[in-house]
Amino acid sequence: MNPPLPGATAAQLQSAIAQIQELRGAWPEGATALADRVLRPLGTLLGLEHRPTDSREATGAVAIPAEPTDGWHESLSALTESVSATVGELGTQTAPPALLEAAAGLLDLDLRVRRSRGAGPDDIEDRVDELRRAQGLRRAAIRVAHNGPYLIHGAAIVDHLGVPVETPPLAALCRCGRSQDQPWCDGAHDSCGFTDELHPGRVADRRDVYVGVGITVLDNRGICAHSGVCTDTLPGVFHTSSSGQPFVTPSGGRVDDIIRVVRSCPSGALSLSLRGPVHEDREIVDQDRKAQVRVTRDGPYVVVGSVPLLDDAGEPVARLRGASLEHYALCRCGHSQNKPFCSGMHWYANFTDPAAPPSPSLFEWAGGYPALLRTSTFFWEKHVPQDPVLAPLFAQMPPKLPVRLASWLSEVFGGPELYTETFDDAGTHLANVVTEEQRARWVAALVAAADEAVLPADAAFRSAFVSYLEWESRLALEAAQSESGPAEDRAVPRWGWPCDVAPHSGSAEAEVAYVDAPAAQLPAPGEPVTFADVRSLFREMDRSTMLFAFDLWSFEDVRRHADAILARVEDGSMPCDRSWSPAEIDVFRRWMEAGLPG
Repeated sequence: MNPPLPGATAAQLQSAIAQIQELRGAWPEGATALADRVLRPLGTLLGLEHRPTDSREATGAVAIPAEPTDGWHESLSALTESVSATVGELGTQTAPPALLEAAAGLLDLDLRVRRSRGAGPDDIEDRVDELRRAQGLRRAAIRVAHNGPYLIHGAAIVDHLGVPVETPPLAALCRCGRSQDQPWCDGAHDSCGFTDELHPGRVADRRDVYVGVGITVLDNRGICAHSGVCTDTLPGVFHTSSSGQPFVTPSGGRVDDIIRVVRSCPSGALSLSLRGPVHEDREIVDQDRKAQVRVTRDGPYVVVGSVPLLDDAGEPVARLRGASLEHYALCRCGHSQNKPFCSGMHWYANFTDPAAPPSPSLFEWAGGYPALLRTSTFFWEKHVPQDPVLAPLFAQMPPKLPVRLASWLSEVFGGPELYTETFDDAGTHLANVVTEEQRARWVAALVAAADEAVLPADAAFRSAFVSYLEWESRLALEAAQSESGPAEDRAVPRWGWPCDVAPHSGSAEAEVAYVDAPAAQLPAPGEPVTFADVRSLFREMDRSTMLFAFDLWSFEDVRRHADAILARVEDGSMPCDRSWSPAEIDVFRRWMEAGLPG
């Protein structure tokens, strides 16, 4: 039940509703979105009847005309500012959630229209700052609307790959699982019968204590989101229910490994103590992170950075015993037994996001920045310190190395320019490697970290992953041993699938797809053959596959390895996705017989 609004505020909103009705007529392409995302919550707030559209059929992407009609764009802009100012007058913590939902809907539509009409990033940022000031938004917080969406402000939103999502200063995130515009709320909760009632069969609120040698693990199964991070990463300590063992056997692993896994638990169900079962060391588990909401694929919203979670009335949401206030997981499928928190029901409800692109990049297939950060964390925190050769090399390296390496690998493997935009050097993750043994151990340690972080183990991904590490480390070794040293302004390289063989996204068996290259123009029989003809035989994919050893587009490298290359193409072992035709082999052989001319 919404508290009564001040008379002046109610009058302002009545006027806003009249303006929205006019705007719907001037902008028919956005009429449904305005009705479901703005009119509906405002009507509820003012006690007006509104028949919701069936959002599953009518909404989703909002069509925007190429040219404005009757000043509808200007009307939308003014209306957005007016409702935002009303939010600012009441305050986001005390304003009715229905008003916040309507304001979020207008903000979203306003920014979409501006982007579609060619507004650049700077223009969008200026608009966001303007509206943020109008709403008086300061500290990050999430309001949980009764039977409605999550209303979030002040926290960055990223997708499942860790890539930032352009976000309004106040956003409404879907909570019922039925929105056709995921993760944004499109009003579907009002027509699908969603409620936020707790399930009577939910897991009991009980904290279990598992005492081991040197560490005690604390766990509340009622909080668990069943992400599998603990059981997948450290199965000797954390066990599935089918194993017949207690959930945790803390003496089954190293203390530092257990700490690392407990810290990575997305739901906050796990905690620990290094001083016995009585004294919890929550300060070890909770981290100092920026406020962020990650939209996991086919799963919950994972919130980090101590973002306050408030109920419909603006009061802190009740937590179960031992729950972390720094990180938690919120239900996104609408079926959790412990709303608003995730209880893992998305697995059983078959909740899925739209299908991923059919040809993923290495970055996407790896699992994005979170997976690569997990790998680099294992690498720097565990594998480097325990290696007798690497440990003294990197003992004096700067802090935040996991972030640096994860950002570098993300960009290398086709992700956003996380390293280029954050760091102003060419990377220091290999700066001290000056011998072959050091280089080989560096590669082996990163591969071991990838195994431990459960990066994809299919042949296509691992061949690309390892070939890049080999190439990068050998390049760094050559630079370290040269007189000029490593380049200070070196750009971040980009790495692709070997031989353009990429798993199909969404395939459980990682079926591969081959990409054909256009045939090279071969010299006719009897015509002279030069290295230019030979180079045309090697595609870019062939070159990238072999760069860890030599460059197929380099005259000196091909001349030096000509005998081995001829043997490989004759027996069909190179390239890896097809065999050379007899005509192609004949051109290479004629070039060799002619004395390897340049």
